[in-house]
Amino acid sequence: MTTITRLNSGLRMSQAVIHNGTIYLAGQVGAPGECAANQTQAILAKIDALLEQSGSDKSHVLSATIWLADMADFEEMNAVWDNWIDREAPPARATGQSRLARPDYRVEIIVVAALK
Repeated sequence: MTTITRLNSGLRMSQAVIHNGTIYLAGQVGAPGECAANQTQAILAKIDALLEQSGSDKSHVLSATIWLADMADFEEMNAVWDNWIDREAPPARATGQSRLARPDYRVEIIVVAALK
């Protein structure tokens, strides 16, 4: 039987699910109403914490999907992302524009990572 570990679970979802050496994070958002840079910074801090809790780190991120409420925030988000990402182990990444769960969310990031 395969083991599935769920972290920080609620009625609707878990913040992280670990299966077969892979960590799947729920979409992370920052404080509503903040600028894209501040939201991105907060999101990446949440991702760091979830990866640590899961037994991994950003050097093991396999892929990232980034949703922006407005592509005009692309450069602002990237400035924060570029300072955070492990340049020796960059993940596969996609970025798109989408209506997010609340109108005051600017950025949402979804990450898949490998266990250390």
